[in-house]
Amino acid sequence: MARHTGSKCKLCRREGEKLYLKGDRCYSPKCAFERRSYAPGPHGRSRSFRRKTSDYGTQLREKQKARRIYGVLERQFRRYFHLAVKQTGLTGSNLLQLLERRLDNVVFRLGLATSRDQARQLVTHGHFEVNGRRARTPSMLLRPRDKVSVREASRRLDYFQDMTSTLENVTTPEWLSLDAENMHGEIVTLPAREQIDVPVREQLIVEFYSR
Repeated sequence: MARHTGSKCKLCRREGEKLYLKGDRCYSPKCAFERRSYAPGPHGRSRSFRRKTSDYGTQLREKQKARRIYGVLERQFRRYFHLAVKQTGLTGSNLLQLLERRLDNVVFRLGLATSRDQARQLVTHGHFEVNGRRARTPSMLLRPRDKVSVREASRRLDYFQDMTSTLENVTTPEWLSLDAENMHGEIVTLPAREQIDVPVREQLIVEFYSR
């Protein structure tokens, strides 16, 4: 499956804001967006002087921003949108809720990975269990009372050994619970929109796909 393999910092610069795609590095002075906040490319500096962006362009950028934050391809993202339309309630909120319920995102939210990219890699390598069964699918959608834990064999790895002390200071969203000592998390309830701290205007995404 196709996946972006270029610089993550260029994605932030293209959207004109920090998307925190590289974990701890985004909070350090090494963050490329702090040094070059203009768009990438030879004409990046002059883009701010161009004419006003159209409504379509604004909607497109919001959709691309959400895709890049969650690391989802266009075909996947469109499928999530169609699932959100079929659910009751606001389509935009349903869409974000579906994206938050992905296994790789839950691993990231629990503090078991520093970024969604890293969480996706750890899941693919089989380091986690869902309800006691090994899971290797980052896009798995979790439900309330589902339990996510680090496999017993994986806890011996240096990465998870070093994480033991830092997990004590992790603040998880209200819809998740974390047992730091046992590296075990649980989905308490479905996330509400106010509990999802992503800089996305989901209504623009709905408008983009509703054209």
